[in-house]
Amino acid sequence: MSDVVPPEVRPKPAVPAKPPNVGAPSPSSPFPTQGLGIGVGGGASFLPPSGIPVPIGSHGPVHISSHNVGHGVGHGTSHNAAHNGGHGLGGSHSSSGGSTLLGYIGIDTIIEQMRKKTMKTGFDFNIMVVGNSGLGKSTLVNTLFKSQVSRRSAGWARDEKIPKTVEVKAVSHVLEEGGVKMKLTVIDTPGFGDQINNDNCWEPISKYINEQYEKFLKEEVNITRKKRIPDTRVHCCLYFISPTGHSLRQLDVEFMKRLSHSVNIIPVIAKADTMTIEERQEFKQRVRKELEMGGIEFYPQKEFDEDMEDKNDNDKIREAMPFAVVGSDKEYQVNGKRVLGRKTQWGIVEVENPNHCEFAQLRDFLIRSHLQDLKEVTHNIHYESYRAKRLNENGGLHPISCNDTQESNL
Repeated sequence: MSDVVPPEVRPKPAVPAKPPNVGAPSPSSPFPTQGLGIGVGGGASFLPPSGIPVPIGSHGPVHISSHNVGHGVGHGTSHNAAHNGGHGLGGSHSSSGGSTLLGYIGIDTIIEQMRKKTMKTGFDFNIMVVGNSGLGKSTLVNTLFKSQVSRRSAGWARDEKIPKTVEVKAVSHVLEEGGVKMKLTVIDTPGFGDQINNDNCWEPISKYINEQYEKFLKEEVNITRKKRIPDTRVHCCLYFISPTGHSLRQLDVEFMKRLSHSVNIIPVIAKADTMTIEERQEFKQRVRKELEMGGIEFYPQKEFDEDMEDKNDNDKIREAMPFAVVGSDKEYQVNGKRVLGRKTQWGIVEVENPNHCEFAQLRDFLIRSHLQDLKEVTHNIHYESYRAKRLNENGGLHPISCNDTQESNL
């Protein structure tokens, strides 16, 4: 009989002690050490196949099981990685659950890389204004971006007649500030709500919004796609409410109810200087109540809050909406300063004064804090809903051949 050779018993690799400088921020790092995780979570895995030893520095072999995907790289078996969420490579982890780095890597430079790339390529922002004629839509957009960007500023004549049907007209401008370029497209809807019979007057607007989704979808399914697909989708719809002081019109309710699931609607009360402060507050409360009773969701929607910080910030915004605004592109001298305002017999209404109106809140919300989120909600929520619906209707769009795309790529 052959001798039975007992299996070789290998001692476990010793884990070296934690160096005294672990956890100290690198002199070249602009941020304090916060225990950054090494694991790859949600999405494609960059981990090696199961059972392949991966040497990391002098820490000995680390075996990575296929169960570790999304949980991080840690010592021990896959069960340890799954339960511990990716322990630090030195046998310790921070309170935030991420690994403690042994030295400066340079991960934090990704923000600077993204910034440089955005500075070169620029970005698009498409805003639609909807409301009756005479509510100051064009003036407000010009005030928001402090330039003549509205359709009326681009060759509009005073004798232009109100169209008999709702039209959709877009005008684009390239704005630059601090080296950042933005292609701004303002979509106007002349004729909305100005007819005796306003039945279905929202249909041309809804059609335009869906046409932009369809155009983007067709570019996506092309065999030879453009490096950067032009984005003409409507990212934001400012809906102007007449300052009646009573309640919403049936047209207001119907429009916002029908389009709230396909575009980000932000209701604003136009020409707020026609109401007293008390009338304004009562009207705002009445409008919020009517929107809630009608089941109308306006941006920012509650279900899209990502965490408690977002929820707290957005709750404050939702409580302040609809913003009561005043627009003006004329400057006046007030206390030695040049301010945007509307001059009346009893004084000057300062557009950017929070005691006079809520224009500053609207601008900060729309441009300085939520502009990128408006684009993300448009792409990830509204466009994805349209895309899923279209693909389910026809069993998927057929890719367009190279010959068919040559003309569109020119």
